[in-house]
Amino acid sequence: MRDIFSELFASQPIDPVESVRGGTQNLPRRFFAATTVGEADGAYRILLDGRPARTPARLFLAGPTRGLAEALCAEWEAQADVINPARMPLTRLANSIIDGVAASPGPVAAEVAKYLGSDLLFYRAEAPDRLVARQAQLWDPVLAWTHESLGAHFVVSAGVIFAPQPDAALAKARDAIPRDPWRLGALHAVTTLTGSALIGLALLRGRLSVDEAWCAAQVDEDFNLDAWGHDEMALAQRAFRFAEMRAAAVVLAALA
Repeated sequence: MRDIFSELFASQPIDPVESVRGGTQNLPRRFFAATTVGEADGAYRILLDGRPARTPARLFLAGPTRGLAEALCAEWEAQADVINPARMPLTRLANSIIDGVAASPGPVAAEVAKYLGSDLLFYRAEAPDRLVARQAQLWDPVLAWTHESLGAHFVVSAGVIFAPQPDAALAKARDAIPRDPWRLGALHAVTTLTGSALIGLALLRGRLSVDEAWCAAQVDEDFNLDAWGHDEMALAQRAFRFAEMRAAAVVLAALA
């Protein structure tokens, strides 16, 4: 089996627009016939024709549960003629967790915690009324859940001026950030995709489904798209981000 993992997942830039269009230029041909799962050292490795797949850092590509490993296998199996990393969001996420988060979870948790100080849900539009109402409809229940389940009561403000949050609320929410690398890596992915650590925590804890979390995160963008129309690039980038969001949700569901 050729050693293409570093070339594919570390060196090649991901183009969301080209991914949606189905471009296959310069992508390597599929070089394996079958994908399977093999258990070793307490993990479930992805095997291509019986040989272990590896991350860009040359670690074994493996999941902590069989279900997650089977989802990874399905993603590899779905590569028909060529291997397109743009269409493998779960593998990309697994690579980042295995190569990065597992080795140094502290900075990743700290980055998630930073979002808590200026979370998307805290800053509300002052107008128009339809946007104000939509933000309240989708964001207020998440803040209510945060208060009831995490004991964290945050301050909401109108406009974009920074509003300091209570130290006690920040501490309570930080305590909810997971320490194991897979949940943490998935939470980090959701947080950066949505701009909200609280939406990420609500998805992690099962308060929101992935569709609900995505819908809550896209309130402002949806409003602008309705007002100004859609274009191919914006829709392609949105589809790409949602695929990454679903990959993170697969990880969280597999570990629930």
